[in-house]
Amino acid sequence: MPNGLKTLTRYTIEEEHRHPGSSGEFSALVNVVSTAAKIIANQVTRGAIVGSGVEDESVSGRLDVLTDEIMVGQTQWSGQLSGLLSEQHASVLPAAQRRGKYLLAYDALDGSSNIDVNLPVGSIFSILRAPDDVVTGKAEPAEADFLQSGVEQVCAGFTLYGPATMLVLTTGSGVDGFTLDREIGAFVLTHPQMRIPEDTSGFAINAANERFWERPVRRYVLECLEGVEGPRGRDFNMRWVASLVADTFHILTRGGVYLYPRDTRNPARPGRVSLLYGANPIAFIVEQAGGAASTGHERMMEVAPVDVHQRVPFIFGSRTEVLRIERYHREPDAGKRFDSSLFGTRSLFRPAKHDQRT
Repeated sequence: MPNGLKTLTRYTIEEEHRHPGSSGEFSALVNVVSTAAKIIANQVTRGAIVGSGVEDESVSGRLDVLTDEIMVGQTQWSGQLSGLLSEQHASVLPAAQRRGKYLLAYDALDGSSNIDVNLPVGSIFSILRAPDDVVTGKAEPAEADFLQSGVEQVCAGFTLYGPATMLVLTTGSGVDGFTLDREIGAFVLTHPQMRIPEDTSGFAINAANERFWERPVRRYVLECLEGVEGPRGRDFNMRWVASLVADTFHILTRGGVYLYPRDTRNPARPGRVSLLYGANPIAFIVEQAGGAASTGHERMMEVAPVDVHQRVPFIFGSRTEVLRIERYHREPDAGKRFDSSLFGTRSLFRPAKHDQRT
């Protein structure tokens, strides 16, 4: 390995040495999670080959199950965890060996539907501290132990399985990105201290849900669509990958804002993004990179969880844009200007009047 390259193993050991009295459990846990990510990366790149003998099941369905099994198989026995939580399990999984200091909430395959069309997917994880009585064995790990707000996270990260496999990580001292070097089988630091650009001209939202958006979101998107002729005075680009990790990495490197807002379809389910193993870890990373993350009404990492599988609206990215959207949610109703179809009147897909040809 060329001099100067820093592996994830070296990085986590150095980080732990900054905290006197540390036991080494944290660095060991991060490296166990990274091992799971390497195995998942190998399975994801095989695509339809994985479990090809299974009939009547999509590739994404097979990989959802397989990647969860990989994450559990690599971490449950390791000794650093007391419990695990994921969407694939209705209840908390206890550690298989001795009780460790930490809890792991994760989504082993975010954006799994993209597998069927060969688009980027990823894994997301959040590390929390386990209660003392659980660590000592006086109590069993329970759902209540995971109901911690985002500010309590010890570490958060995601892995992006794209042209290169990348792991992005924060422990509360900035955000660092690592690329998997398959020749040596290790994640190598390639993107130190990532920062989200403050100014942006891009946003990510699923335009198909336009008719369900609340007025503040419609206002924000319309102003973006009006471009240089509108109140923002510049043109915006729109993108939507339907993979939270892919959109997050784009925002970390290029700037922008991601909106999966509250909508009116189902009042009992105001959000679509999981709080504990989706929004909170991404929010931690985004804030550590200089951005902001919100529900539209409050800081995401201050939301008090009430259910381990709770879902929330999620808006994050360049700080100035997120704060603008929050302000629109606080301001009085802006009138009927935002009632008609945004994309049918003036959109990125229709030229402005002075550009039209007769």
